[in-house]
Amino acid sequence: MRVYIKYMVSQRCKMRVMDELKKLGLHFVIVDLGVVDVMENITKEQLRQIKATLLKSGLELMEDKKAILVEKIKNTIIKMVHYSDKLPKTNFSDYLSEKLEYDYTYLANLFTEVQGITIEKFIISHKIERVKELIVYDELNLTEIAWNMHYSSVAHLSNQFKKITGLTPSQFKSLKKKKLVEIENI
Repeated sequence: MRVYIKYMVSQRCKMRVMDELKKLGLHFVIVDLGVVDVMENITKEQLRQIKATLLKSGLELMEDKKAILVEKIKNTIIKMVHYSDKLPKTNFSDYLSEKLEYDYTYLANLFTEVQGITIEKFIISHKIERVKELIVYDELNLTEIAWNMHYSSVAHLSNQFKKITGLTPSQFKSLKKKKLVEIENI
């Protein structure tokens, strides 16, 4: 039986869900971001217990088909941006359409209707969060980050970064260094 879980966006969430399913004596085939395949049929009582347990962890079971599809869109974007070394070479609309097996126009309209923002803005905000992580890790220079995140140039990345954060990537990096210095002085 397949169940869909809202707000399940990290490895920690997956581990939590696996632990809770084990406690309930359920066997799972797949536990992925936003979706769990359980080998058994889940009883109403088990479903109630799963809902209660997930709520304590800030997660929710989903039953509405539109909400499930929107969560799939979000999880696909999160996996693509945060959990892959390089973004796919295809454009995002083709990637989402192929992964979710829906027409992109339908996905985009549904996402905007439910979330109140466009898929593009959602992707951009996640890309900028990923860029922040990469700047903090300090393993790649800005040119490499721009290349990996599929920006046409460092200038394009810098403009989008400033538009979203109010800072240039250099300013963001220097803030990080200042905070590290401040912590060391404690």
